Amino acid sequence: MRIAIAGANGRMGRMLVEAVINHPDLSLAAALCVAKADEEGKDAAEFLGQQSGVLISSDLSVLKNADCLIDFTRPEGTLAHAKACQEYGVKMVIGTTGFSAEELSTLEAAAKDIAILWSPNMSIGVNALYVLLEKAAQMFNDQYDVEVYEAHHRNKVDAPSGTALKMAEVVAEAKGRKLDEVADWARHGITGVREFGRIGFSVVRGGDIIGDHTVSFTGPGERIELTHKATNRTIYASGSMQAALFLKDKDNGYFTMRDVIA
Repeated sequence: MRIAIAGANGRMGRMLVEAVINHPDLSLAAALCVAKADEEGKDAAEFLGQQSGVLISSDLSVLKNADCLIDFTRPEGTLAHAKACQEYGVKMVIGTTGFSAEELSTLEAAAKDIAILWSPNMSIGVNALYVLLEKAAQMFNDQYDVEVYEAHHRNKVDAPSGTALKMAEVVAEAKGRKLDEVADWARHGITGVREFGRIGFSVVRGGDIIGDHTVSFTGPGERIELTHKATNRTIYASGSMQAALFLKDKDNGYFTMRDVIA
């Protein structure tokens, strides 16, 4: 399966390039960057001390050489890539976060033409945790207050993280509610007594934290916590490889990592 990598000159992009090169069932077909990036025109595997034969390019027409694009960039970049993928009939695995509801609707519409798998977190462990959260939310009534804690490195630009939002969404939907109706995004000053049934968020940005997420259910006399801590970014690359292979026989459709691990 021929794979293209978006943001191939970035930290996550390089991990994806390395994962593709080392995967027995995948080959690197294209590597994208923004226009005028310092790495443009260089071999995508140069940072590994290797030659892949694929040059990093800002020309989206290189996507015609690929079967699937893996994209962990920014919403505006991913949406531009989606248009190009529709034009060239290229599948997409998307790990980008920070999309608005309207932007996600645009991706869902594109999935009528091409196969798209979007997940705010490609980790197999995190996606297994979504399933556990759904079951926990159904077991605990509103006497148990729900709080989503997340911590990431200082360079992350969106908050709460896409993974934290998905976790809260899973809990809300399991209780038959919409997240926007029950979310407490921030607290400051005299907030008053906490209302039952609300979902709170606590966000940390600092240092080089890869990604920590905890959902707590705090009730009378006890607290139950479900936690995932990423200790290496390779979990996201590994999950992305599995996602790409999952799409191999899909012509179109909108999928998530839950479909991969089901």
